[in-house]
Amino acid sequence: MNITVLGCGRWGAFHAWYADRIGHTVTLWGRPSSRNLETLRCTGKNEYLTLPSSIALTDDLADALHNADVCIISISAQQLRAFAGQLRETGFSPSLPFILAMKGLEIGSGKRLTTVMEEELGPDVQTAVWVGPGHVQDFVAGMPNCMVMASRDMDLTRRLVDVFTSPLIRFYYGQDLLGIEIGAAAKNVMGIAAGMLDGAGLTSLKGALMARGTHELSVLIETLGGNAMTVYGLSHLGDYEATLFSAHSNNRRFGEDFIQGKPFHKLAEGVYTTEALVDLSRRVGVELPITQVLYSIVKLGKDPHAMLEQLFLRSTKAE
Repeated sequence: MNITVLGCGRWGAFHAWYADRIGHTVTLWGRPSSRNLETLRCTGKNEYLTLPSSIALTDDLADALHNADVCIISISAQQLRAFAGQLRETGFSPSLPFILAMKGLEIGSGKRLTTVMEEELGPDVQTAVWVGPGHVQDFVAGMPNCMVMASRDMDLTRRLVDVFTSPLIRFYYGQDLLGIEIGAAAKNVMGIAAGMLDGAGLTSLKGALMARGTHELSVLIETLGGNAMTVYGLSHLGDYEATLFSAHSNNRRFGEDFIQGKPFHKLAEGVYTTEALVDLSRRVGVELPITQVLYSIVKLGKDPHAMLEQLFLRSTKAE
């Protein structure tokens, strides 16, 4: 099949590499001003992988979509609404399915990314999400993992799983799109919290963070109309090893560097998700203690050591 990947950062380049590896014809798009695209054009590689020469590189969005059978989008979640407007102008085929290979919630609205796609491209747009554990470095080294594909339409989900399944990635069919999107986005928030615990010398509290983090998010998901158990699946709890413990996790590293006063220059999507989750929780009346503490530290400038101590030494209550 003809697979187009939009976005040539770490994950976009990986998705292009992976689609080529399993036998598809691949086009990878980047913005005309993209340094990542320029690096790939000049060297054929980035810091994570080497792209096969069979992958076509382009900065022409309409051309990238012209013959696509499936389109994967891998950009910053906060850029999606504006980017969807650009997609609309290309006149892409109404039958073209989009896969969102990123995690987050929109700041200011708290909306899920599939909702943003529907608002910008119409209610009939075919949109799926591809989430779950794994790091580019591990996949490229041949280390397999399990991931989730989900959409509103199970037939679409099954078709996309058939297109992308391989011995390297085993897919599960997601049945709760709302819970999967919320959980996938929020795991980056927990990753930042884990990094702060590491940076503060409180790594032993990660177990408590995992237990309480999944609980508070299960309440939010159920309140929003999803399945509370979804948070315990691959999209959230199943991704904790890759996010709360791995040296490759940008969100965990951001949290560790933040609490130690070190600069961090890569994208940590959980920073934005923290703000979006706090806004969402206020609107629906659900308490998210861990998320609120992170918001107070990262956005309000509260003392991280004092706030973390306050979080884990709260008044005694039933679990």
